[in-house]
Amino acid sequence: MSKKNRGNDRASRAAAAMAEQQAQERRRRNLMVGGVVVAILVIVVGGYLLSRALDTSNDVAAPAAGSDYGVTIGPKDAPHTVVVYEDFLCPYCGELERATREDLTKLANEGKVRVEYRPFNLLSQAGDYSERSAAAFSVVLEKSGPEVAKKYHDLLYDNQPPEQGPFLDDAKLVALAVEAGADEADVKSAIENLDGKQWVADATQAALDAGVRGTPTVVLDGKVFQDGRTMDELGQNLVDQVS
Repeated sequence: MSKKNRGNDRASRAAAAMAEQQAQERRRRNLMVGGVVVAILVIVVGGYLLSRALDTSNDVAAPAAGSDYGVTIGPKDAPHTVVVYEDFLCPYCGELERATREDLTKLANEGKVRVEYRPFNLLSQAGDYSERSAAAFSVVLEKSGPEVAKKYHDLLYDNQPPEQGPFLDDAKLVALAVEAGADEADVKSAIENLDGKQWVADATQAALDAGVRGTPTVVLDGKVFQDGRTMDELGQNLVDQVS
């Protein structure tokens, strides 16, 4: 190989090595930037969720259990009343539901507590699911009665989507209503056409008028109940109070 060719070869290898080094540096920078972005998102989202969970005023004037905007279990003369303001998309509501459903149902059947679940639309910024699910609930409540509506309420939590989606579509909302015991002919078009939209708007306004600012908001015997550092702890302490 001539000196000229050897020189050209060394120059080519040097250029290739430089290009590879620059490419690696770009990849490192991209990974670093991506890691920082992810960390910021985790902090922001975590802070948002925590602040929303804690954003509940102690000054909530909740109407007694038996309102027009929920489903109630337990006798009217029970020694304790519990009102739960909730959003079917709220993950904390799902946690509280899983922590208390079995015990509160048992205590309600024993006549020890009257519980009302009041869904409303808090998380509209996350999409339309909060409104659609609550509207579907109102349709089932109107068309099929409170017993079926309570089963539907439970199924909505059993099938709760994440806040970022994907969300249950109308066909799934109808299927769950039928699984709960509703007649498909009674509820299908009403759910698909969002017939419960005004009910949701009214329920949401009633919650805001009562002073509710976060979900879940639990009202025990007329006072906001916040005894717990986690939803599991809150749920257990609530059950203990009404047992």
